[in-house]
Amino acid sequence: MSVRSRLQLRLSGSERYRWIVLAVGLVGLFSVGFSITVLAVSVKSIAADLDASISLITWVVTGPILAYAVFGPSSGKLADILGARTVYLWSLVAVAVFAALSAVAATGGALVGFRVAGAAVGAAVGPASLAIINRLFPPVERAKALGFWAMVAAGGPVLGVVVGGPVVEAFSWRWIFVGQVPITVLALVLGWLILPHVPRQRGVRFDIAGSAVLAVGVSGLLLALNRGPEIGWEHPFVIGSAVVGVAMLVAFVLVERRVTQPLLPMRYMVNRNFAFPVANQFFLNFAYMGGFIITPLLLQDVLGYGEARTGLISIFRPIAFTIAGPVAGYLTVRVGERFNATLGGVFLFVSMLGLASVTTSSGDLLIIGALVASGLGMGTAAPAMASSVANAVSESDLGVATAFQQMCAHIGTVIGTQVLLTTQASLAPVVSDPPTPAQLSELTTSYRVAYLVGGLAAIAGIIAALFVRRTRRVDHTRAPGEALDEIEVLDGEVAPAGARP
Repeated sequence: MSVRSRLQLRLSGSERYRWIVLAVGLVGLFSVGFSITVLAVSVKSIAADLDASISLITWVVTGPILAYAVFGPSSGKLADILGARTVYLWSLVAVAVFAALSAVAATGGALVGFRVAGAAVGAAVGPASLAIINRLFPPVERAKALGFWAMVAAGGPVLGVVVGGPVVEAFSWRWIFVGQVPITVLALVLGWLILPHVPRQRGVRFDIAGSAVLAVGVSGLLLALNRGPEIGWEHPFVIGSAVVGVAMLVAFVLVERRVTQPLLPMRYMVNRNFAFPVANQFFLNFAYMGGFIITPLLLQDVLGYGEARTGLISIFRPIAFTIAGPVAGYLTVRVGERFNATLGGVFLFVSMLGLASVTTSSGDLLIIGALVASGLGMGTAAPAMASSVANAVSESDLGVATAFQQMCAHIGTVIGTQVLLTTQASLAPVVSDPPTPAQLSELTTSYRVAYLVGGLAAIAGIIAALFVRRTRRVDHTRAPGEALDEIEVLDGEVAPAGARP
């Protein structure tokens, strides 16, 4: 018997096995995502080192985010068809390879290409590991596991900035990728040893047409939103990308209704415990990430803070998210998904109002309080809504369903960021150096309006949360390590999979 077989036999009989699997999945999640925030603060140094333009190197950060959104659903479906463990492991292999290539990239174009390719293959790590985790945790306890998932998703980038920032400053940005390789290899080895085998689905074909149409549609929409502020919303490329994006998303719905084995069964879109959580996360990410992007600008433009003070204050938001995630996961089990999602939306709305009230005379406590409220909002809502989506679909669609939710959250992030930035910029005056009191007042108003737009998005997220029904408690009597029966939540009613007409 091999080492892996003996270890699997020993661990699978333990009541803690599913938590061990969760921990292994979180190592993979961290290895894929921690480097993005570090690079965001290193664009200038990377551009100088590679003799490239800043506009090109910006795609080192933007490109992977777009790739995650575009390739997420397809990679999630591959995990459902080929087996989540298999896709997870091969995805990590590719991530390690592209991280190594990024570390030795000789040109800006090569670095962008390696980063985007790494993100495209790395997009499978999240959905695949989530599919494994959701299979092991019963529906009413999934929120607990997803709370820790949210903690790492938010805490990983924070740790990346705290640890990686000094590394970049003292050595080189290349060491970020050098360090990513052993972390990814560790996640790969742990995954190979510990993650349970998930059989592939026989007789199921990959929906190539649906995947292609969705990828083109999401790419067109995100490219239009990304390039619009840079080259102008009336530019033919922006208009053409938007038109193609919307047309392809409409075509995706039509294609999915006609194919026998769709990428995402359209019946889920009329299931309130799937559709409304997806909508909730779209709107809350709109407000959360839109506020995340413009707040440092507010602190520097209106209050005159330096980069160090801005960074110190800004970190309170992801820290609050990190703390709230696990706590909210346990709270969801007691009070239900709808309560947590609604409460999270209220926190975010309060945060937007708090930031909208900032003036030149505001103190740090007001700003920190508003940022903490924002982090608590997303940390409270995200695990509950991810749990609701997982509980609403068949076990055979866990990968693509969670990936679809993440894709919609990414789209909400991009739209919220661009809308709030554009709103603020369109109302901002031309400021002299030093600015006059009248200019500062007008500048403050521009930020206030942008935050109020974010507040409207938070209200939309609250409304969506009100339509989510709570997962009922079910007593799953099983031996330690025994696989769960396949179940789904049917408008709040737990029933065997396949019970849906």
